[in-house]
Amino acid sequence: MITSKVFVKKTKRGAVVKTVREHYLRDDILCGSAVCTECPEPSTCLEAVPSSKSELCSSPHYIVPDTNVVIHQIDVLGESAFKNVVILQTVLEELRHRHSPAYNKLREVISNADRHFYAFTNEHHRETYIERNPGESSNDRNDRAIRVAVKWYQDHLKLSDPTGDIKVVLLTNDKENSNKAEEEGLNVFTFADYVKGMKQFPSLVDKLAQVNMNAKNDGHEFVAGKRKFLYPEHWKLSKIQDGVKAGTLAQGKFQASRENYLEGNVFIGGEDEKDAKSVFIQSRKHLNRAVHGDIVAVQILPEDQWTCPSSMVLEDKTKNPDADKDVDEEKLLKKKASLKVLSGTIVGIIKRNWRPYCGILQPPSIKGQGTSYLFVPSERRIPKIRIQTRQGDKLLSQRIIVSVDSWPRDSMYPQGHFVQSLGETGEKDTENQVLLLEHDIPHQPFSKAVLDCLPELPWLILDKDVAVRRDLRDVAVCSVDPPGCTDIDDALHCRKLENGHFEVGVHIADVSHFIRPGTAIDLEAAMRGTTVYLVDKRIDMVPELLSSNLCSLRGNEERFAFSVIWEMTSEAKILRSSFFKSIIKSKAALTYAEAQMRIDDKSLNDDVTTSLRLLNTLAKLLKRQRIENGALSLASTEVRFAMDTETHDPIDVEKKELKETNSMVEEFMLLANISVAKRIHEEFPDCALLRRHPSPALSNFEPLIKAGLSKGFNLQVDSNKALAESLEACVVTSNPYFNVMLRMVATRCMAQALYFSSGVLPYAEYFHYGLAVPIYTHFTSPIRRYSDVIVHRLLAVAIGADVTYPDLVDKKRTQELCNNLNYRHKQAQYCGRASVNLYTHIFFKEKTVEEEGYILFIRENALQVLLPRFGLECTLYLHSKNSEEESIFTYDEQGPTQTAEGVTLHQFDPVTVQLHIDNTNVQHQKTVLKLVQPQIPGFSVAPLPLEPSAKKRKKSAK
Repeated sequence: MITSKVFVKKTKRGAVVKTVREHYLRDDILCGSAVCTECPEPSTCLEAVPSSKSELCSSPHYIVPDTNVVIHQIDVLGESAFKNVVILQTVLEELRHRHSPAYNKLREVISNADRHFYAFTNEHHRETYIERNPGESSNDRNDRAIRVAVKWYQDHLKLSDPTGDIKVVLLTNDKENSNKAEEEGLNVFTFADYVKGMKQFPSLVDKLAQVNMNAKNDGHEFVAGKRKFLYPEHWKLSKIQDGVKAGTLAQGKFQASRENYLEGNVFIGGEDEKDAKSVFIQSRKHLNRAVHGDIVAVQILPEDQWTCPSSMVLEDKTKNPDADKDVDEEKLLKKKASLKVLSGTIVGIIKRNWRPYCGILQPPSIKGQGTSYLFVPSERRIPKIRIQTRQGDKLLSQRIIVSVDSWPRDSMYPQGHFVQSLGETGEKDTENQVLLLEHDIPHQPFSKAVLDCLPELPWLILDKDVAVRRDLRDVAVCSVDPPGCTDIDDALHCRKLENGHFEVGVHIADVSHFIRPGTAIDLEAAMRGTTVYLVDKRIDMVPELLSSNLCSLRGNEERFAFSVIWEMTSEAKILRSSFFKSIIKSKAALTYAEAQMRIDDKSLNDDVTTSLRLLNTLAKLLKRQRIENGALSLASTEVRFAMDTETHDPIDVEKKELKETNSMVEEFMLLANISVAKRIHEEFPDCALLRRHPSPALSNFEPLIKAGLSKGFNLQVDSNKALAESLEACVVTSNPYFNVMLRMVATRCMAQALYFSSGVLPYAEYFHYGLAVPIYTHFTSPIRRYSDVIVHRLLAVAIGADVTYPDLVDKKRTQELCNNLNYRHKQAQYCGRASVNLYTHIFFKEKTVEEEGYILFIRENALQVLLPRFGLECTLYLHSKNSEEESIFTYDEQGPTQTAEGVTLHQFDPVTVQLHIDNTNVQHQKTVLKLVQPQIPGFSVAPLPLEPSAKKRKKSAK
């Protein structure tokens, strides 16, 4: 059966257009119940005798939740206690448009046969489809459609069960919908009442979302008697839209400050875009309940109300880290008028970006206070959340997950509900789980559908493979990687040609051979985006059979590769390039140290060693050419942990030492990426996946310029070449580490490098500022980066080694993919750093170490101190010994300097500090520094007594 509806509308030019909408209705849609004898086919999705779980309905029954129940209570519905649930098409469609996280979770539950959830397409069933009445809102129409479907189920099941033992229960929190359901003779309950009746599952009550479902506004406002409102009322969405259209309001993404929870910025035009405008937001009133990541409407304040970020670093108070006591905003937010920046106030929330948050419960001030607790998120930029739980005593020692439900105007904190426990606070497995969840790292085991895409073992190279690939198994190819590396992406070779030139080859694992477009493994890799490296584990982008075996270019094993071959002169000038699929057999899988030893050992002259020496010589020439072209050599701190083989605890930590072979591999990887970028852009000018590094805004360089002037250097930042030359000239003979620190400051001035589709930007914006090249991409790590898989596919099509497919040549789809890859890459970086931080705390636990360092930055109330031996950067707060509030230091922002008792501390000055871990705050354990040298009366501490081994080291150093 087909129903049709005719719509007539007038276009802007005055023409009248008639549109006919056809809607197909069917009689053969199954109800899904195993008890049914009326449907044309038997079904077992809904059990014949559903068990009753709630005391509100003692009869066996099926449950039908409405849309708002699913949106707000998905954490409870997702529990295994809920079975035999009918999810209507009306609910699914509305959910898909309104709340994609809940939609995805519900689809996952529906796909689990053990849960007995049944998706019923009521919108295409002849007896349950309804038209929208004149004057009826879409929400009222959907509520009516749900009631009609429930009534149909009730009548339909009676035909097979005349006794009427099996009921159908509608769960809704909407009072009007509930009243109408009762009038129509339906069994209806509120979701909270139904769950409270499930006495055998008492923990479910804690997971109930605390929401006011009948509010007539945005769901975040309500009048609460005569209680004082703490925040301005949010504007209605219609008023916001009018304001944005008129230009009196702007919309953008809110980013809370990491150092001061009373500050943040709204980025208008995209947070990663070069031309994005930032509006500074300060104080609770102007933040107005915005949470990090929300899309908000912001109104620019009059210029006399503009302010600027605080130079204070807010410190966790170790004695009572989670006290409710309000802070003195005036003291924290005092500013100098000369530093004012564009400032605004948030007037409304356009889209909440709430997610489940990891954290701990704050201990109650009064023991046995009841069920109300404050939850303290791990992410410092998220406010505390008020939850209700009857498991408080048990959960106080655990890491838990909490979801936000609402944020009323009269509440200092948002309201939420408990979701699940992750384990005991402080345990490594628990803390690693928190890291992955907080950084949104997909880490679930690979599904059966993904694993089914893997090749069967034993995997063999067949004659048909040899026929379409160049056989390089006799070439002296080798790989050079960090110790313990099992996902070996790349290998190299170099040999001298008869004409005196050199043949240089980069061979990259041919991952795209095993991952075909559109397959389950391809979709999973695209979603994950990148492999994530933690200190003690690796979260693979692809299953281990590929990452550590079939795609890994292991020593003395035959593997498929994608090769780039250059003919070079002895001056490293490229004469010609070629790209092809190959078969290689690596002659050695070396570490950087092993490769360096071969190069340095003059007694070794085998093919692999000779190849390495040639590669090293050419790499030095390539690096010199890059630097002459303006490429930047920047610096950052990286540490390496030595782990106990049994406990997996760190037993030593040190800064990573780079060798010539590190630079050698880097140069040829860069060259391969540049060569491939040019080739795929020639073939696909509108849809090549490339990587750009935007030029930083000149204002970004102010901290660097200031840092250089502090030592008498006038840094030029007009171009990357000028900056590179200026940095090279900044040498202080009395401080050999000064140049490294200055380059670290320069690194922080840089913009983020981004993946993009070539068709969405002009060629001038392809430029990679850091590498000083006009075009660049990622080709050399397809095992751990999905961007490289796409680039492999583009290159394969360009050389005729593979065929194209629609998404590959669609610039919009490529850009959508790039947006996800940029996000995943950034989150993986943050997660890796957080893992290093976690293991640093474990290593220094119950230790006090005295170490030499340098002042990297000077703040109003603190020093950022770099400890080169450990690659650590820590904060030294400038409190006096007897007070956490007062300080004997005088801060000069122009210097910048800190002065106390006649001693002046400058940026980059050497210091000696004592370091230990303060674990008073179990969630945010931190490194605590105390100054030893220079000696400042009333502030510095006495040196630690030297151990015998330390005395020997100090004596030998002299």
